[in-house]
Amino acid sequence: MAYSVSLTGPGPWGFRLQGGKDFNMPLTISRITPGSKAAQSHVNQGDVVVAIDGVNTDGMTHLEAQNKIKSASYNLSLTLQKSKRPAPVPTATPRIDSPMPVIAHQIGRAH
Repeated sequence: MAYSVSLTGPGPWGFRLQGGKDFNMPLTISRITPGSKAAQSHVNQGDVVVAIDGVNTDGMTHLEAQNKIKSASYNLSLTLQKSKRPAPVPTATPRIDSPMPVIAHQIGRAH
């Protein structure tokens, strides 16, 4: 599901890109700076950048995407696709799927 965010400038925007046509990878948000404009707009690590300021990123190299983002001085509009894989969710308690099996040869044997 694609969604759009509009970041009010000027930069820094608070995210890092990876990928591009030259890497044979989709342009993806690889890092979000906590408390940044991107973080406040709920941009997520792992999301795919579909368009920058309305320009489709298919066929855009990493440098072209960077330059397009740098050229946005007052407003940066991004169209993003939610990451297919869920973000790791920190859990406070360890998950126990099943109790440890008791192996018969370990019971009551003195060494």
